[in-house]
Amino acid sequence: MIWDGVSFSPVDILWSFLALCFLVAFCAHKSPHVWMKCGTFRLQVLFQDLIRYGKTKQTIKRDAWMRLFDVPKRWFWHFYATSVGWNGLLLVFYLNFIFQRQSLPSWLTGIVEFFSGVPNTDSQVPQLSTVLVQLLLCLHSLRRLLECLFVSVFSDGVMHVVQYVFGLGYYVILGLTVLCSDREGEGTGTLLSQLEWLHVLGFVLFIGSSLLQHQSMVLLAQLRTGKSGSVETLNHRVPKGGWFELVSCPHYFAELLIYISLSFVFRGLSFTWWLVVLYVLFNQALAAQLCHDLYTSKYESYPRNRRAFIPFLL
Repeated sequence: MIWDGVSFSPVDILWSFLALCFLVAFCAHKSPHVWMKCGTFRLQVLFQDLIRYGKTKQTIKRDAWMRLFDVPKRWFWHFYATSVGWNGLLLVFYLNFIFQRQSLPSWLTGIVEFFSGVPNTDSQVPQLSTVLVQLLLCLHSLRRLLECLFVSVFSDGVMHVVQYVFGLGYYVILGLTVLCSDREGEGTGTLLSQLEWLHVLGFVLFIGSSLLQHQSMVLLAQLRTGKSGSVETLNHRVPKGGWFELVSCPHYFAELLIYISLSFVFRGLSFTWWLVVLYVLFNQALAAQLCHDLYTSKYESYPRNRRAFIPFLL
């Protein structure tokens, strides 16, 4: 598909579709009066059941049959374990391509050709941007995995099994998207000769965003632990400190910044990755808005100057 001179590959269409879905979901959540006018209460409950998880899911009244599709939210670590394993494997394949000049496995090449719409060529030059994004993506997933296992304190919150399956598939598609973006690269020469200031900028932003997200996760965990580090309660409390003074969900804002940093590592040239950033924007905006609405409705003293997601804007 071509629109205004931009060629849309299958992977571009996929990320555009996902971004549009979450944009529509965000708008639908922000416009509850539309549901009331349509008289579709049951459909609204199903919609809310699919977009909410954890503490925000506890605020909706669901039929018993809906609870049959619940899985523990603490299974979030499965997503990051999958990402570490899968994207680590793709990184090994790409490093073999760089240093051993071994072609990617034929099954992987076929998948990438389908999603990217670009045939594989033996003259393809290894891209510094690709290997850096793969490495940073693995580091991000490893950090989140360790945070889930050793930092976060999960309650008995749940998520829908559809969300669980989507989360598992998400990081698989994400790794393939990196390889699809590799086909957009035009770098030549050795990896070191391809180094540009945008790579450095992206790396610095990645580190800063990761530290912000980690700090936020630690502050959230401290709401349920004592000075000794032992869990004292599983109740939800108003988060304070750090960027929580500006937004209700700085960890979601940091997630967006992390994906923007990876786009910079792609030197801002990957149209496909900007679509991923667009998806993350709408996805995290929806999750943050749900949390923000819960805080403002549950706690009368909740600071009214806090935004939900992006400081001073959203």
